[in-house]
Amino acid sequence: MKKYEFWFVVGSQFLYGPEVLKTVEQRAQEMAAELSKALPYPLVYKVTAKTNKEISDVVKEANYRDECAGIVTWCHTFSPSKMWINGLASLQKPYCHLATQYNKEIPNDEIDMDFMNLNQAAHGDREHGFIAARLRMPRKVIAGYWQDEKVHKRLGDWMKAAVGVAVSKEMKVMRFGDNMREVAVTEGDKVEVQAKLGWQVNTWAVGDLVKEMNAVTDAEIDALYNEYLKSYDLNTGNTAAIRYQAREEIAIKRMMDREGCRAFSNTFQDLYGMEQLPGLASQHLMAQGYGYGGEGDWKVSAMTAILKAMGEGGNGASGFMEDYTYHLVEGQEYSLGAHMLEVCPSLASDTPRIETHHLGIGMNEKDPARLVFEGKAGKGIVVSLIDMGGRLRLIVQDIEAVKPIMPMPNLPVARVMWRALPDLTTGVECWITAGGAHHTVLSYDVTAEQMRDWARMMDIEYVHIGADTTPEKLEEELLIKDLVWKLK
Repeated sequence: MKKYEFWFVVGSQFLYGPEVLKTVEQRAQEMAAELSKALPYPLVYKVTAKTNKEISDVVKEANYRDECAGIVTWCHTFSPSKMWINGLASLQKPYCHLATQYNKEIPNDEIDMDFMNLNQAAHGDREHGFIAARLRMPRKVIAGYWQDEKVHKRLGDWMKAAVGVAVSKEMKVMRFGDNMREVAVTEGDKVEVQAKLGWQVNTWAVGDLVKEMNAVTDAEIDALYNEYLKSYDLNTGNTAAIRYQAREEIAIKRMMDREGCRAFSNTFQDLYGMEQLPGLASQHLMAQGYGYGGEGDWKVSAMTAILKAMGEGGNGASGFMEDYTYHLVEGQEYSLGAHMLEVCPSLASDTPRIETHHLGIGMNEKDPARLVFEGKAGKGIVVSLIDMGGRLRLIVQDIEAVKPIMPMPNLPVARVMWRALPDLTTGVECWITAGGAHHTVLSYDVTAEQMRDWARMMDIEYVHIGADTTPEKLEEELLIKDLVWKLK
């Protein structure tokens, strides 16, 4: 991950005189320094802007500087908003309006007109907010006292969503082969996705990967094999299968790093020249922050990498997932999520086990090694990006993951069990109505609000299925959004 930062731009004007402006600058520097201690990324004070040029200049610089992931604005005093028009109109980075004030309380004994002239955030932030609304600008508005933990949490969450935008704009996906034959939802307009989200999605031949695998040395395999043993419990005597997965991982990582790719996809229908579908290899790569998508699903691959980058520490508990089967006993309605081999160990409740088993699908010559584990309990989301033809739709559903209610001793794959909100059957109806894919990204770290922020920054449709969603409300919402997005 790059060392991203966010720029703090404070609004004022010359009307108040040099002493007031000096005080505003000192306070802004203090606030940025103190907030940086509580936020996941530094907040860097840049300027107390008093003119159109100052604002335009800092926006131009922010657009140009890769390390700047977004700007946070605040108006300590009254800042006439016409001076913000040129700068905001050219802004290409995420934008958050922090509506706060330096002092927490009104000082009863000390308050006078000098205090009022200096502390006009309630006045200034409304003027500033108007111009963004007038310009129809996507932005996040966070109101509250700047030293409160609630504000820190919301601002920090927004920062992580903005980092997701930065990662998206630089996303390159390496596809090994094409999509699984005849599957609809994994298709999509790659030109539109690059124009809208920044993703570069291209194909490399499986033969190129096999050639790279053949160049991997035994010493490199030994080193990665030992790393596996340090990270996971060994539950197989098939050393050759594990070493083969190490060979695959080293080759895939080498090709991705050489091309600057953060995500990859493959399909079990195209393993020409390979003995095993990458299982352990894909899982361990995801644990390092790379995105993955099965059956050639490049959209979920990129989204996995983006949600990982938005998570805790820049590589959170998010992973490629698929709804497999339901438990429909009344009062115990759950979805069982898994995949053939490739579920990220960041979702595990305990140390994953390395196992080898027969995989009765695809072109595997030998039994692939994979990590087997149960997912952890906790609140989370599942995310699906679909191509609606002419626009992209991001669907997010709240879930409550549980410890699997049965051991399933003969299921040789990683698995997560959850209850979809508002309840399993209603949630399934709503998901299908919205067109959600069978492949998703499951995340314990990223929230629905953060994904809403991300979708707004990327200017794509957002659909949220949560505790209060009903099929009737959702159908009405989708109808309205269909009309709105056709006009955009």
